[in-house]
Amino acid sequence: MPSRREFLKKSAGSVLLAGSSSLAATFSQAAIPGLPAELSEGARESAVLEALPGKFPLIKKSYRPPNYETPVEYFAEPITPNKAFFVRYHLASIPEVDAAQWRLKVGGESSATPFELSLEELKKSFEPVELTALCLCSGNRRGMFQPHVAGVEWGLGAMGNALWKGARLKDLLAKSGIKKEAVEVTFNGADAAVVAKTPDFVKSIPVAKALDENTLIAYEMNGAPIPHWNGFPARVIVPGWTGTYWMKHVTDIDAVSTPFQGFWMKSAYRIPKGKFPIVDRFISQETDANTPITEMVVASLITSPASGQQVRRGQTLEVVGLAWDAGYGINGVEVSVDGGETWRSAKLGKDHGRFSFRQWNLKMVPETKGTMSVLAKATNRIGATQTFELIHNPAGYHHNVVQRVDIDVV
Repeated sequence: MPSRREFLKKSAGSVLLAGSSSLAATFSQAAIPGLPAELSEGARESAVLEALPGKFPLIKKSYRPPNYETPVEYFAEPITPNKAFFVRYHLASIPEVDAAQWRLKVGGESSATPFELSLEELKKSFEPVELTALCLCSGNRRGMFQPHVAGVEWGLGAMGNALWKGARLKDLLAKSGIKKEAVEVTFNGADAAVVAKTPDFVKSIPVAKALDENTLIAYEMNGAPIPHWNGFPARVIVPGWTGTYWMKHVTDIDAVSTPFQGFWMKSAYRIPKGKFPIVDRFISQETDANTPITEMVVASLITSPASGQQVRRGQTLEVVGLAWDAGYGINGVEVSVDGGETWRSAKLGKDHGRFSFRQWNLKMVPETKGTMSVLAKATNRIGATQTFELIHNPAGYHHNVVQRVDIDVV
C-alpha cells in the first residue's frame, strides 16, 4: 500500500479547488439573505455567493483554503441539504480521493494489532450506525464579535445538521487492540498544506470520547456518500463537540499513550480556562491558562422572519427557528417580541435526537405599527442558557449571544 505522502503526491494533480470555469454565477451582497448587521463592514462588502462543484451557491469566506458558509435560508428545515452544507478547511491541497484506492490505517503506539481497511471493508466489517448530529465550526459567528477578532469572519451559517451513517470508532479501536495505557486517539486526513512549513492538520480526542458509542467514522451523509467538500469517502463524527475534531478524508487513526503535542492541539482551538460553562473537558490537554475547545454551548437561530422584513399589523406572524446544544437536550425556547421585556414559550418541533437541531416556532399577532424587536433564547436540560453579553476570547469562539431580529410592522 502506498504511504500517505505518496498518496498525496499522486493526488496533487487532481486537487479540486473552485476554478472560474466551474463556478456558478457570482451574486452581489444584496442577493445574500440573512447577513447579520454585526458583521464587520469589510466582511459584508466582500460577501459573495459562489458555487463549488457539487454545491449550491454558498457565502464565500476564502478561496484557498476553501471556506464557504451556508445561507440562512437553508436552515428552514432541521436537516441541512448536502449541497448546502458549509465547507471548512485549514489546508489548501485537497485531493479528489479515489474510493477504490483509499485505505484507513488504525493503530498507533497504544494498539496491539494495527490494521488497515478499505471503504468496502469499513462498511461490511462493522455494524452500521445512523445518528443525526450537528457539525458546527468552533468559530461560528466569529465575524459578529465586537470588537472583531482575527480569523475567518463567519456569520450565522458555519454549521450544518445531517443524518450520518458509519461505524463506531470504538469498534475499530477494539479490533486494533487498544491498550489500557492509551490516553488520546489522533486523526489525520488526506488534505495537506501547500507550503511545507504549514503544520499538518492533525487532531486528537480523549480516549473516553473515542470509545463513546456515538463517535463514528461516517461514510454516508443524509443517505448518500459524503460529498467531496465534506470529507469523502469517510470522516470522523464527534457529536456534541465542535467541528474541529470532525476530521475529513480521514486516513489515519492512532491510539497514543501521551498527550498529542501537534500545533492544532497545543496552540490552536483553545479557550481561556474557566470562562465558559463547559462540562465535557479535555483534561489531558489543559494548561493553567487555557483548555481545548470541546463541546458546543447552547444556542438558537431565528430563521424567519428576517431582519428588515415587513409584516402586517393584525395578521398572524410565525416566528421560526432552530436550537441546539452539546447533546444534553433542548429543554425550551423562549421568544420575546418587545425587545426582551416579556417572554413567551415557543413550541418545540420533532426531536431528531439529542445531538440534532431542534426546530421551534411561535405564532403571534402584531398589534402596533413600528419596529418590532424579536429575540429568542434556548435553555437545555442541565439548565444552561444563552447569554445576553458576549464572552470575549482571543480566537472568537462560542458566540451564543441571544439573537435579535428587527422587523417592520406596517
